[in-house]
Parts: sequence; C-alpha cells; structure tokens
Amino acid sequence: MTAKITQIFKLIEDTIKKPPIPHEPYKQSLKAWAMYCLRDKGFIVVYAQNADFAVETKGAEKLYFKVSNSPDDLDNSISWIVWDSAIKSASLIPKKID
Repeated sequence: MTAKITQIFKLIEDTIKKPPIPHEPYKQSLKAWAMYCLRDKGFIVVYAQNADFAVETKGAEKLYFKVSNSPDDLDNSISWIVWDSAIKSASLIPKKID
C-alpha cells in the first residue's frame, strides 16, 4: 500500500472515530452516516456499483467501501466501515493488499 493511500485511510479512520455527528442507528443508516461524515471532512464520496460507496482521491485510485454492523465474515478484498453497537463506535478495516 502506498504511503498516500495509507495516509488517506488514516484520515478516514480519524473521521469515523471522531465524527461530526454521532451515529444513531434508529435515525440513519450506517451507510448514510459514513457518507455524511466523509463528505463533511471534504472527501469526494461517489456511487459505486460493487460497493456501498467509493471515495475519490486526487492522483490515486478510488477507494471502495462497504458498511456492516458486524465484524464477522467480511470480504477482505474491499475496505469496511464496521459499527460496534456494544461500544457505540465505528472502525475502519482497510482491504488487504497482496
């Protein structure tokens, strides 16, 4: 993983760890919340055919994300934003790079 992509993942992780608004599952979906938080921090969030959404980066590839309310059985070919309802916190699981 390039240093630039690693830095972008760190910024995304910081955004969901310290979000502009708390995630309230009874008010909005995890996908809508994650997209809002990323857009609020200036990320360009776009539609993705084989993922929940993608983040466009300058001079780098699109980063594709899916969201889940469970850390079980996640496909490691894509990045995930996972909500842990026990501790009421989101985490980022970057895709595995070969």
